[in-house]
Amino acid sequence: IISVWEHFASLLIHSLAFLTQFVIYPGLVCLLSADEATGYGPVFEEQPVDTIYPEESPEAKITMSCRARANPPATYKWIMEDMEIDLNAQGSHYSLVGGNLVISNPIKTKHVGQYFCLATNMYGTVISREASVQFGYLDLFSSEERESVLVKEGQGAVLLCAPPPHYPGTLSFRWILNEFPTFIPLDKRRFVSQITGNLYISKVDSSDSGNYSCIASSQSISKSVFSNYIPLVPLAERPIRKYPADLKVKFPDTTALVGQNITLECFALGNPVPEIRWKKLDGQLPPNHEVRMAGAHLHLYNVQFEDGGSYQCEAVNSRGKDYHAARVSVEAFPEWMEHISSTEKDLSSDYTMSCVASGKPEPRIRWLKNGELSDRKEMRFSSLTFDDSGMYQCIAENHHGVIYANAELRVHVCAPTFEHNPVKRVLAPKNGRVVIQCRPKAAPKPTFSWSKDTELLYNSTRVFIWEDGSLEILNVTRADEGRYTCFAENDRGKANSTGSLLVTESTKITMAPSNADVKVGENTRMQCAASHDPSLDITFIWSLDGRVIDLHKDSQHYERTLDTVGKLCLSILQLKHAGRYTCTAQTPIDNVTASAHLVVRGPPGAPGGVRVMNKTDKSVTLQWSRGADNHNPISKYTIQYRDSFSKEVWKNATTYVEGNTEMATVVDLFPWIEYEFRVIATSALGTGEPSSPSPKDKTLEAIPVVAPSDVGGGGGSSRELTITWTPVQPQYYYGPNFGYIVAFKPQDGHEWSKVTVADPQAKRYVHKDPSIPPSTEFQVKVKAFNSKGEGPFSLTAIIYSAQDAPSEAPVSVDGRALSATEAIVWWLPLSQSNIDGYQVKYWRNQEDSEGRAQRVVVPGSENHTRLESMKPDSHYLIEVRGYNSAGYGPASEHLQIHTKKAPPSRPPRIAGKKLKGRKVNIVWEHVEPLANEAPVDGYKVLCRQQGHSTGTLYTTGKQSIDLLLPTDGNYVVEVRAHTEGGDGAVAQVNITGNRQTHLSPSFTIL
Repeated sequence: IISVWEHFASLLIHSLAFLTQFVIYPGLVCLLSADEATGYGPVFEEQPVDTIYPEESPEAKITMSCRARANPPATYKWIMEDMEIDLNAQGSHYSLVGGNLVISNPIKTKHVGQYFCLATNMYGTVISREASVQFGYLDLFSSEERESVLVKEGQGAVLLCAPPPHYPGTLSFRWILNEFPTFIPLDKRRFVSQITGNLYISKVDSSDSGNYSCIASSQSISKSVFSNYIPLVPLAERPIRKYPADLKVKFPDTTALVGQNITLECFALGNPVPEIRWKKLDGQLPPNHEVRMAGAHLHLYNVQFEDGGSYQCEAVNSRGKDYHAARVSVEAFPEWMEHISSTEKDLSSDYTMSCVASGKPEPRIRWLKNGELSDRKEMRFSSLTFDDSGMYQCIAENHHGVIYANAELRVHVCAPTFEHNPVKRVLAPKNGRVVIQCRPKAAPKPTFSWSKDTELLYNSTRVFIWEDGSLEILNVTRADEGRYTCFAENDRGKANSTGSLLVTESTKITMAPSNADVKVGENTRMQCAASHDPSLDITFIWSLDGRVIDLHKDSQHYERTLDTVGKLCLSILQLKHAGRYTCTAQTPIDNVTASAHLVVRGPPGAPGGVRVMNKTDKSVTLQWSRGADNHNPISKYTIQYRDSFSKEVWKNATTYVEGNTEMATVVDLFPWIEYEFRVIATSALGTGEPSSPSPKDKTLEAIPVVAPSDVGGGGGSSRELTITWTPVQPQYYYGPNFGYIVAFKPQDGHEWSKVTVADPQAKRYVHKDPSIPPSTEFQVKVKAFNSKGEGPFSLTAIIYSAQDAPSEAPVSVDGRALSATEAIVWWLPLSQSNIDGYQVKYWRNQEDSEGRAQRVVVPGSENHTRLESMKPDSHYLIEVRGYNSAGYGPASEHLQIHTKKAPPSRPPRIAGKKLKGRKVNIVWEHVEPLANEAPVDGYKVLCRQQGHSTGTLYTTGKQSIDLLLPTDGNYVVEVRAHTEGGDGAVAQVNITGNRQTHLSPSFTIL
């Protein structure tokens, strides 16, 4: 055995030789200066981002961020479109603030482009990600007047937004009706596409009349613009026709990125208003979907690859269906699976830098060293040199984006040193195992040897020197205590470090936990105690099936006692608390364990695999798999079902099922209804959780047994028989191809006429026959049918055919203008007894067409009406016609009325006001009307208390008035010119009354 002293002598000689090498290779040792030891290359903390600069921005600058952490601090350069920016050029708009690039007074033609920055210090250079500068704008809508849109009631309408030029491309759209901010409410009937901005109305009615304006908003530049108004004119049509569903908004083939949210749009015109339904043609709709906007939007949240496929929207109404399908493709932004990180490597060693990225399409990998593109496809070094040191970047890129990974590589060489990591004092349990670590800093990797006290150590059955220098000792005894020295040597020198080993008593379990058996909701406890070395602290850790129990998080069920043993109290136990409990007694140097099993008995678990094995029109046979009995026999099963009409409510089936079977028949179901079933197990300890629902399945078809109710009718247009009923609810269809058979005959007739109505939602049938006499009594009845057969007829009802429309036109129609905007019209009542009322139409003779006429409806008991909202100084044509449920009668001869000229548009100018005792005198100048305005007949003066709309009204032909001064309160005096065309614009005077007559009132002219 070589003595340790000889070993030390060899180490000393080698160390002297190393000092000579130190002179030859300055700076290549591990003991560096403080600055060198803490120095590092640039690491980005802020990088530029894509920037949209609003063209109308009040802030005349753009700031592109770039900041890197580095020691010594980094210097910065900026590149635009592959050209370095000259910050000192004459007239330059660029300046550098820290590492940030500031563009002052940006110009679109000069400063739009791609930018990136470079950060450099003595260790190397890194480049930032590229970022774009673009100018954002949203032009005004075209000033051209929008044409009116004339649509028959019941038809659909599309109002085109035609947004103006803009950047960026994404806008949001809203529509207003008549004035801001009366926004169009979106519902099942109205929809605004966020792609085109167009407004869609599936079925136009009279309430849609008005002027519409599209609002386009850009969130990027915080700007909104309004289009010119588009008049929408619904044209009355009686009866209102029905139209099949017609899809006008159809989502295109769409590409989404993983993790994105996307919206698919579909909307249809039609009457009745179509219902929109969504499906995925190659599978179920994703669980992360939501249907909104009354069905017009399908939102997919946090899209994943499995969400890709073909999606279909279906528009359905009683008149027909329309379909559209398109594909959703899911791709992915590049994402690192493996990337580089900063490291130090020994001179002449082998090293490979690895970057692996996922994405769709598959990303391309590029490499940069110190900001310059490398022509190497992979960074593999067979023998590192100092020239290989520097800043490296790998870049993964596909057409969705770019990601960067940065790292610093340092190639170094040095003799072993233990200065920062000496061998430490170690404790080891008796009969246990210990590892004494040896971690010197050295390059290249050194060879290791160990000694205990004065004796060198070699590998044996109990002692091992690991490749990394650590020393392992098995079955430790008291004799292993002592001082241990690690020797490290490479071609640059030698070093050693000494630590010590102290042997303690090992830890032993003295009281192990015992097995336990409890019911759900009960309490129990687990005991645990251990002996250990008195110089060491001990802790007890409990785990369940290998997972440590969090006593704080699960304090409702677990509690540790405060004494020195490891007793665990368990309370209000549930089925999930059953399993193998392990007590671990742990000291800083060793640990021992002991385990016990806890059985928790409770209600049964959920059955599995519920499926339909057989079915009829009113029953199904189910089969399922037995769930866990949780240590108690199952006594019975409960079967529940739900259908599409029960709104997620589960109902109990009448079938009773014993606990020893796994099959049962459910009865009393409806034919041709899609059902789901689930099964619940019960034992003496309670009822368990329900199974997962079975796949949806339909019962077989059957002949309908429910007849339509509330059969009646009557009225309608001339020569018509209108029959109405309440439709059968869908759960009673009992089969496909559901419809109605309508039967009718005159009261004294013998043969029933029958008509088939194929629409299951139909609620009326109109029979037209020129030979039907008016107001004739008929018997009617209705029954349902489907593909299996016909059901029973309803009760027979008595109705009457329609009366004839009025055959006479009103006569002696006369009237006169009341003002510039109103007129009154009267006529002789019609002598016919079947008149429900009168319709009065009026329109301007030259400017308007009859189709845009205004209408007033008057009850049959009246023979006059007031016409409003007329235009001043205009020739109007007026006609009157009677109507009843059968339609309108002939129109009267046209009456012509010329409205008065408009009242003055300018208010009187208040010329003076003064106090005269307890009165106030107000004087104004005469209002001179314009050429198209009516002459002034006099003036109206209204004195009212502020905040009130009524007061005392005076009329005068003079240009002044004396008013009694109010004793208290604030009053408003309104003066306006009065003409045959109405009252003109208002001038106001504010008066503050006062109880003391000697105090002057205050006046304010508005």
